[in-house]
Order: sequence, then structure tokens, then C-alpha cells
Amino acid sequence: MSETNAAEAAAPHRYTAALAADIEIRWQDFWDANGTYDASNPSGELAGDPEAVARPKKFIMDMFPYPSGAGLHVGHPLGYIATDVYARFHRMTGHNVLHTLGFDAFGLPAEQYAVQTGTHPRVSTEANIENMRRQLRRLGLGHDPRRSFATIDPDYYKWTQWIFLQIFNSWYDEKANKARPIATLVEQFASGERATPDGRPWEELTAAERADVLSGYRLAYASDAPVNWCPGLGTVLANEEVTAEGRSERGNFPVFKANLRQWNMRITAYADRLLEDLEALDWPEAIKLQQRNWIGRSEGARVDFPVADHPDAKITVFTTRQDTLFGATYMVLAPEHGLVDAIVPAAWPEGTHDVWTGGHATPAEAVAAYRKHAAAKSDVERQVEAKDKSGVFTGAFAVNPVSGERVPVFIADYVLMGYGTGAIMAVPAHDTRDFAFARAFELPMRCVVDPSTASDSSSGAGRDTDPSTWDDAFSSYDAKIVNSAGEDISLDGLGVIAAKARMAEWLAARGIGEGTVNFRLRDWLFSRQRYWGEPFPIVYDEDGVAHPLPESMLPLELPEVEDYSPRTFDPDDADTSPETPLSRNEDWVNVVLDLGDGAGPKRYRRETNTMPNWAGSCWYELRYLDPRNAERLVDPDIERYWMGPREGQPTGGVDLYVGGAEHAVLHLLYARFWSKVLYDLGHISSAEPFHKLYNQGMIQAYVYRDSRGIAVPAAEVEERDGAYYYQGEKVTRLLGKMGKSLKNAVTPDEICDEYGADTLRLYEMAMGPLDVSRPWDTRAVVGQYRLLQRLWRNVVDEATGEVSVVDAEPDEATLRALHKAIDGVRQDMVNLRFNTAIAKITELNNHVTKAREVPRQVADALVLLIAPLAPHIAEELWRTLGHDTTVVHEPFPVADPAYVVDETVTCVVQVKGKVKARLEVSPSVSEEELEKLALGDPAVVAALNGAGIRKVIVRAPKLVNIVPA
Repeated sequence: MSETNAAEAAAPHRYTAALAADIEIRWQDFWDANGTYDASNPSGELAGDPEAVARPKKFIMDMFPYPSGAGLHVGHPLGYIATDVYARFHRMTGHNVLHTLGFDAFGLPAEQYAVQTGTHPRVSTEANIENMRRQLRRLGLGHDPRRSFATIDPDYYKWTQWIFLQIFNSWYDEKANKARPIATLVEQFASGERATPDGRPWEELTAAERADVLSGYRLAYASDAPVNWCPGLGTVLANEEVTAEGRSERGNFPVFKANLRQWNMRITAYADRLLEDLEALDWPEAIKLQQRNWIGRSEGARVDFPVADHPDAKITVFTTRQDTLFGATYMVLAPEHGLVDAIVPAAWPEGTHDVWTGGHATPAEAVAAYRKHAAAKSDVERQVEAKDKSGVFTGAFAVNPVSGERVPVFIADYVLMGYGTGAIMAVPAHDTRDFAFARAFELPMRCVVDPSTASDSSSGAGRDTDPSTWDDAFSSYDAKIVNSAGEDISLDGLGVIAAKARMAEWLAARGIGEGTVNFRLRDWLFSRQRYWGEPFPIVYDEDGVAHPLPESMLPLELPEVEDYSPRTFDPDDADTSPETPLSRNEDWVNVVLDLGDGAGPKRYRRETNTMPNWAGSCWYELRYLDPRNAERLVDPDIERYWMGPREGQPTGGVDLYVGGAEHAVLHLLYARFWSKVLYDLGHISSAEPFHKLYNQGMIQAYVYRDSRGIAVPAAEVEERDGAYYYQGEKVTRLLGKMGKSLKNAVTPDEICDEYGADTLRLYEMAMGPLDVSRPWDTRAVVGQYRLLQRLWRNVVDEATGEVSVVDAEPDEATLRALHKAIDGVRQDMVNLRFNTAIAKITELNNHVTKAREVPRQVADALVLLIAPLAPHIAEELWRTLGHDTTVVHEPFPVADPAYVVDETVTCVVQVKGKVKARLEVSPSVSEEELEKLALGDPAVVAALNGAGIRKVIVRAPKLVNIVPA
């Protein structure tokens, strides 16, 4: 008989992987059959026990997973297990807990798979979802299955489309500081309360003209704008989807700037509120900082520069340093700026510097060539400090409004159309980039901030007011203004802050500018030239006017098409434009509809772009609340119950939202914007979607690469003498991400097969603090497996399978160990410190293991302590101990304070800084009593040797320090 068989014969009821598998599948079936994790709504189809609804609520969420064809590796469930542990703990502490999981299922991978194989994206996506559900179920996650959905479900994206229409049919009223229905704006135009742009009465405008006016206000609007066009992918990309090298994040194709008509979300209208409301959120400060930086609020002034020889043209700039206007010696426009073509002359002005022309015969040729050069760069590349500055003179001049001087107008790629006004006034003496550009193009500089007056002498040390002698720009807020006097204004002698205020007043008084606030945040590009996304609920009439579909026509479902791929082009061909998959189904695109607006049936053309993959994840928390409501987005009472404002949560939101820090800006910012619009329109009570945000770390793995730099299978690498080998060849090892392509992925199924799901859950939670990245080590998993085996052995006789606990009172040492563990684990659970909670449970379990007999009271508590972490074995042991309830809703143990406090503590007594005695005292001993005990101790008396005492420092109960006279 083998050793293994002998061990199994001696202990047939030992906790093994096979037994774990049997226990886990049985309890998962039990939970499903009994609706164990069903959360009770206060009303509606998912209304539950009024007693459960009356409990304090807890809404716990994970960031939406994408159902990948590769399935899960062990790094993916880290956050899911953590939120499950947290949710289970709160159920046991008397909360009504909502915890579920859906799938963010639209996206490029499924579409690319469809292009390669011809498989409909829905087929492959639904298969991926089923596989992921199977893997997640095996982990024992306590999700409410009634609330799960995928963004590709028509019943779900009906409401995504509905929200788009709410945004489309809204405008931002700056006086009310909120979104309002577009009908209220129409009323203002119709009544004359608000003038139309050209002053004509509203009723005299054509339908197309009215639509154009309203488009300038709508929160969702289509416009011709510079976009990131990727010919290699055949689609437009958001700024965030373009790398710093100016290439697509997916596929690494070149990205170019192009003017295309696209849908946008006017998120910029909410910039101030998006900033202000961050203060009330319980988010990591690093994430708040990233959002603040992305929004990029700056105070300054808008200034109009007339264009010489063009009476009706002006260049408007935004500057944060209007105090330096007298120092503006040239201007720069973004190459895409709409004014460029209008001001470019036929020939170079007399006396134009050769370096300004770029070697071209005419300004038009120079501008065209430079635009092509700039289009090949991403916004990120254009903002990077380049050693060699590039640009070209337009041939036009502007007039400095304070000095009256003519200043040349250039185009350069370091000025972006998407920031400010797409134009800058250049003050080279006091701006680093302007300084470098001026040196490169032999442009004049004028010092208007005196370096010698800087409060920090080092910043202006050795400089006079002649910039030609400087090595770089002088930029300071702590200096006096000079050389800044005109006919009716002088800033000379003023500090920067005072000069900024005076200049803003002067500009406003003359109607050529005003103090204003600017943001780095740009409107959200919302169109994608893809098939696998939500169709826009928009049609166009024969005049090109956009019309919203009525709610009765939602959802507008995706049609069938023969080819799922957008038309792609030579990756380097910038002179191309998108052709969408939906445009190929002409029967779907060209339709006759009665929109219910009184116009009767008319011919329309559908929008053939689709929404970005961000759309479905902008509001999914709301659908979790009321997933079967076919009549409205969410029932107001249900939304108010789970997400409404309350003490400590003034803007409402999800109680805990766990996900990766990589979503710090985009997803979180977009979801906050949608929530605020819905809040303004009265559809929800929560102005913020997620009150508390927690970023889990990453489970990393070693990547092994051969001499070619190609990843080799990690499982087949051998370690010899501190080096690593694959098939005899030496390979390098580097800690990094885990993934199929890196050949280092370990699947949850592998670990579950070898040890069981509870072991996997414990190992992932025990690896380290939840918010810190940590390396995976399969060899270390066995440690948690042994913990569960010892726990099992403390309750079950491995030879007979009978309960081995006794109905006896625990001794005092065990009671102290038990209640200290309970107290510590409770605190750790509240604060998501699951690794230290497991350490305390392990310590208690080891204490119990040493006991000859295990008291039932201790066994019960031990099982309940580990239940949130290892729910399957906890359920089995709870039932084995004679209970007929599920452990899920059992009260979590509460510590007895009398046993948490040590009976005695050791107090160190020092004389002249050296330890002379140790006293065992009560933890509650007073300072007076402790001093008396210390001074009376024989060893202390001997150390003092009759000397007087100058001072006694008492830190009860652990320290007494005696200073002799």
C-alpha cells in the first residue's frame, strides 16, 4: 500500500481537494436554490422581507469586468474575492447587502474576433460570459444572480440609449448651475428672453437654423472637430486611447489629426462641479489628484487681438498671465485653427525672415506643409518639450491691444486646438516654450517682469531686464511688473496678482476681454466607427437635422451586417476618412418613420456610428438596483434607498466601489458626468455614483524571456544555481503582469482542482495588503490549504467523520485568545485588512489545535470568523456542528471586552535610562499607584542607593522612568 493510500485509509475523512470540491459544489447549489444572496428592495419586483429592508443597507460593487475569450487568471478575482468577503461580513453584522456582478460586453476584442472568424460578436461574447460565470461561481462569490446583466442585452442598452436622449435633450443653464430640458431653452428663444446668435426672431429661423443654434447648447451634440483618426483601425480614438508616441493603444498604429463630424458630450459644462464634488468623496487622494489635473482648472483672462488688414477678424486667447500682455511679441495658432485659412496672404510680407518661411515660396504652401507635419503627431507628442521647436509664419499680423504693436502670427504644433482657444499670445521672456520658440525663429523678446525684484533672489540672480542675455525664460509670481505702460494703463511697479486684476478690469471696460476661468478638460468624443456598440437613437432628415427617436422606438437594436469590420486603410495614409460597418446595411440606414412629432411619416437616415465602450459602464450601478424595470430607468424609491444622500454621504452613491487605479480618469469621470445630468433632471437622488472608492493592487507573475526577448512558458522553466533555464537555454526573469500572451498565467480552475476554492480565496486575501501589488507563488498556496485542514481537524474526527468538539467551558487562556481574535478580525474586516484578519484566525486556530479538547463555543466562533473568507468549509462545519441555518446570515461574533484586555501587562522601570525592574501590573493601573509600586521595588531601591529623586516620568501601564537628583 502506498503512503498516500495508507494515509487516506487512516484518515478517510480528512479535508482534501476532492472533499473540498464536493463541499463547494453542494453549497453553491444550495445558495442558488435558496436565493441566499438575494438583496431585498423596498418595493417592486425584487421587494423582500420588510425586516431585511429595515436594516442598514450596504451597496458593494466591483468594476465592470469585460468577458475575455481567454477567461480568468488568478489575478482577475483579487478584487471580486475582496468585495465578497466584505459583503459577507456586512451580512453577518446585520446589513441588507446588495452585491452582484454584470458584464461590460461591447468592445473591440469581440468585433476583431468576428472579423477574423465570421462569428457574430454576440455569439462569442455570450460564450465568454458563460465561461466567466462558471469560473466566478466556482469561487463561491455571493452575488445576487437576479440582478446580473450584460451591456449587450437590448433590455439594458435600451436605457443606455434613453440616457443619451436625456443628455441630447438637455442644456446647461449657467444661471441655475444645472442641466435643464432643451424645451426650456427653446421657450427662452421663442419669447425673446434670450436673443438668437444673429438677432433674428426665433420664428424666422428655419428648422435647420434652429437645430444649429440648439446644437451649440445641447449636452450631446454633433460637430466638425479635430479628432484622432487611425486609418489602420478605421476608427476615431479618444485622446486617452492614443499613446505618448502618437499611436493607437490597441494595435500600435499611427494616429493623425483630421476634421470629422462626430458626436460629443459637453462634459466641460460640469467641470467646476466635477472638481468641487470630489471633496465629499471617500476616494484615494492620488485618484482625486489625477481627476483634478485632468480637469485642469486655471484662472486668467480672455483677450481679443485684432488681425491687421482684416477688420472683421480677431484672435481670441486665454492666458493666465494677462499681467504680461505688454511682453507679447508674437502669436501662435494651432495648425487646425479655423482662422488660419482666412488670414493667410497670397505672398510673404516684405522683409519676412527666411527662418520664418520654412523654405516655402508662399504662406499657403508653408501652412499646408506644416499642417501635414503636425497631423502625424498626437496631442501628447505635441505637448512634450521638444529640443527643436517647429512652426511657420502665416504671413499675417495681429495687433497687441495694449501696446498697439503689430505682432507676427505663427502656427506651431505645441499649441493645441483642444485646449483654451487654440491660440496663444507668446511672451517669450517669461515662458519657457515661448522663449525656445523665439530663439529658434529670431523673434523679439521684451522683459515685463523684473528679475531683480524677485523675492526668491536665486530665480532672478544675475539677470537684468535684457532677455537677449538670458539662457532661459524668467517665470515668477513674486516680482514687480516693468515696461508695461500705455496711453491709459500702467502696470509698472505692481506685483503680479495686482497687475492681473488691473489688466482684467481694463480689458473688460473696453470690451476686448475679461477675467475668466479655463479648463484643460475637453468635451468627450462619443462616436466610434464600429459595429459592436450601442446604436445611436438618432435619425437625420433630408436637411441633415438630427432627430431623437421617441422612447417607444427603443431599444434600437443592432442590425445584421455581412462584414463587421470598419474599412481600414494603409496605416500611414492620413488622407482617408471613416466608413462604418452599419452604413453597409442600407435597409436599416434608410427608413421611413413617424416620430410622433406631428410631421407624419418621413424619410430619414440613421446615425451609423456607434457609442464608445464607455457608455454602458457610465450607469450600470443604477440598473443593479432595479434590473427588471421595463418602464423606467430606476424606481426613485429604490434608488433613494440604496444610493440616496445620507449622513457622511452628502452626494449619495455606492457604499464601496473596488477596482483598478487604471480607471482613475476616464470611466470614473464619465460616470460622474452622467450621474450629474440624471440628478439635475430629477431622475435620481445621488449626484455622485460612487461614494467610497478602493483600488486593489495587482497580482503579478514572473515573466521569463529567451535570448530573442520572447516569453516562454513559466511553468516549464527550471531554476538551477540561482539561474533560470527553459529547454536547456538560459532565460531572463522579470516580475510583471500575468497574462496568456506572457505565458505565465495561472487559472483559478487549476488551483481549485488542486486545493479547492476556499484555499484560493484565503491565499489571495493573505498575500499582503489589498491595495498593494504582490507576486503570485503557486508553491505558497499550500499554507492556506493546511490552515483549512487544521480547522477541519479541530471540528471533525478524520478517522470517523464524527464531530470531535466537546460541550465544555473553555479555559481562560482560550477565552482570551478567542476574544482577542474576534476583536481584531472585526476591525480588520471593516478596514479591508483581510491579510491580517487571516493571520489572527490562524493564530487562534493554532491555539485551538494544541488543546486536548475543543469546546463547542470556540469551534462555533472559529467557524463564524472564517465564514466570510472561506464560506464553503464554514457552511459544512456549521452544519456538522448541529446548526440548521446557513452561516451567511449568522451574527458575526462579538468580543467580550473583559477578555480582550490583558489581565496583566509588563511595566518596565528605568533608573537613569537603564532597566532595573519589570513589574506585572493591571492594564488599568493609575499613574500614582504605578509610581508607588516602582519606587518600592527592591531592585529600584538598590539602584537608587539612597540618592534623592529629581523626577519620575510615568507612562501607565508600561513605563516608569526615574531620574535621580
